[in-house]
Amino acid sequence: MGRSPCCSHEELRKGAWTVQEDQKLIAYIQKHGTGSWRTLPQKAGLQRCGKSCRLRWFNYLRPDIKRGKLSQEEEQTIIKLQAVLGNRWSSIAKHLPKRTDNEIKNYWNSYLRKQFEKNAGDSSSPKPISSDSSPESNPMTCAWFH
Repeated sequence: MGRSPCCSHEELRKGAWTVQEDQKLIAYIQKHGTGSWRTLPQKAGLQRCGKSCRLRWFNYLRPDIKRGKLSQEEEQTIIKLQAVLGNRWSSIAKHLPKRTDNEIKNYWNSYLRKQFEKNAGDSSSPKPISSDSSPESNPMTCAWFH
């Protein structure tokens, strides 16, 4: 059962995207829109999987993405929301306009978590929720039940 394979994985390029591949993807989407990600690579002349094209577009190539260093306010927002929501990166990204959930996740895992854990002794900083916490201890989930 299930879906048939979208492509023969033997013929696909893997690894880093080239500038030419990025240009092909951007040009195709500007002309035709996103449509079906399964068929897009073949129509755009790319030797990539549809999932790879979708992730490349949403995480790196969209024109409305804000790139560059996160501000202090953005860092504080991530820390506070991660303490409340846990690792729900797409929910956190909704509070940071033009930032992607992938960028926020990567920033947390490579920098902010270490900084947060280092300062964990400070009682004024929010504490992250544990994965085994009950819904009653998480104010965001409690709001759904009231």
